[in-house]
Amino acid sequence: MLLRRFILTSLLLSLCACLPALETGFANSAGSNRIIYGLTLQPSGFDPHINRSSELGIPLRQVYDTLVYRDPATKEIVPGLANEWSISEDGLVYTFKLSEGVTFHDGTAFNAQAVGANLDRITAPDTGSQLAAFLLGPYAGYQIVDSNTIQIVLSDPYSPLLDSLAQVYLGIASPTALSQYSKDRYQFHQVGTGPFEFVEYVPGDRIVLRRNPNYAWGPAFYAAPNEQSINEIEFRFFTDPPTRSLALESGEAQVMGELLPTDARALTGNSSVQLIPQSVPGQPLQFLMNTGQFPTDSRAVRQALIFGANRNAIIDAVFQQFSPVAWGPLTGNTLYYDANVRGLYPHDLNQAQALLDGAGYTDSDNNGYRDIGGVTIEVKVIVPPWGLIPETAQLLQDQWRTIGIRAVLEPVPTFGALLDAINAGDYNLVAYNTYGLDPVFLNDFFMSGGANNWTGYASEDLDRILSDAGRQTDVNVRFSLYAQAQRIIMDEALVLPIRDQVNLNASSAAVSGLTFDPYGWFPLLNNAIMITG
Repeated sequence: MLLRRFILTSLLLSLCACLPALETGFANSAGSNRIIYGLTLQPSGFDPHINRSSELGIPLRQVYDTLVYRDPATKEIVPGLANEWSISEDGLVYTFKLSEGVTFHDGTAFNAQAVGANLDRITAPDTGSQLAAFLLGPYAGYQIVDSNTIQIVLSDPYSPLLDSLAQVYLGIASPTALSQYSKDRYQFHQVGTGPFEFVEYVPGDRIVLRRNPNYAWGPAFYAAPNEQSINEIEFRFFTDPPTRSLALESGEAQVMGELLPTDARALTGNSSVQLIPQSVPGQPLQFLMNTGQFPTDSRAVRQALIFGANRNAIIDAVFQQFSPVAWGPLTGNTLYYDANVRGLYPHDLNQAQALLDGAGYTDSDNNGYRDIGGVTIEVKVIVPPWGLIPETAQLLQDQWRTIGIRAVLEPVPTFGALLDAINAGDYNLVAYNTYGLDPVFLNDFFMSGGANNWTGYASEDLDRILSDAGRQTDVNVRFSLYAQAQRIIMDEALVLPIRDQVNLNASSAAVSGLTFDPYGWFPLLNNAIMITG
């Protein structure tokens, strides 16, 4: 078995250098250096193994460690609860050497058996995992070699596994707590190994965390705490967007995520507040086009819709120039993004008109909208309420009117209603975006059998390319395959990309050292400090 070692000596040395300070340094003092962190949505559930909301990861990234991390500066995979790992030559067995001396917040020892208990829970059908089980890919089981060594076994090579294991949804929970509390009750009594302990969760009101005074095993980029370190965090829900900036300015909250772009723009002149925008990798805000529904079953119509969209105007008016224009199915900071898609489908009304003319669509009755055989060209757009999608859709509606296409906007109030509308099949475009560093998520949206193949597009070539990309370990080969996939998706005009996602966070100027993990959503509050005086 050929072993490929992923041991980063310099990182391990710096980690070791931190340990004495972590062990003997600052002690927890509840109530001092306390911050209010504003959350924007109330998760329907709060268990990382069960629920998939990005909102839950904001507090729980502080509670749980993962087997590996992604360094926020380099985006490289680095040691976490596993201090080294190796991959078998066939790509089916990942062997992890676990850190020793680690304890959960309840005093339970961390070991291979604990990791196994978590894997059992995540993959059990009764758990009903919405994301964590999916992240494990072609998971086939595990083998405990000894108390500090575990092997994860796959049925098929799966290059994104390490990236998955770095995500909070695969955080390692205390097996004692998992057995003590039912599936429904565990979310109120969560126990990890991370730098903050879970104190309480009152749905719709607050989540309280307190610093773990025994924390001595964090990744190398975690600093040792000192007298300025944040000791206690109360997460509160600010579901009404206009209240978020007001809470910051009044001092009601010290950190806030997902500000409205207009509010963020207004705060730029306020010296007591600092903006912390974070680029989010993954899929941009985009409109996926249904290839099985008239008139978007026509490639020419799909292309005309893209050429007819003035994305720069949308970025200026809706997103206040905080977001870059998106050009393809991946954002610019996603792994294996192909810069050659930049500039495809610029705003070009003449090209849009020519495509529609060539497809036989004319305004035969001079009502301002094109038709063919007496049938008006009309596109039905599913519009969820989040992410300024309604405002974006309204501008697109106006822009498409200039090329003779009528857009009918169909609002849906919830994610469940969005899925219901998609499953009904009576739509032409649907707005959606998702996040992730590894583009394996494209499989779900663009492979023939993908669970979220809302375009209805089916291509053996694209299926093969995406399948191969997930199996390959050579980064150059993966880049080539994903470049091909991105070009096919855009050549076929399967999506109208709008903007790369940017998470507009802000904090009081008294908060320093606030950084985020490479996924763009989750703060790393271990290093945050309060500046006084």
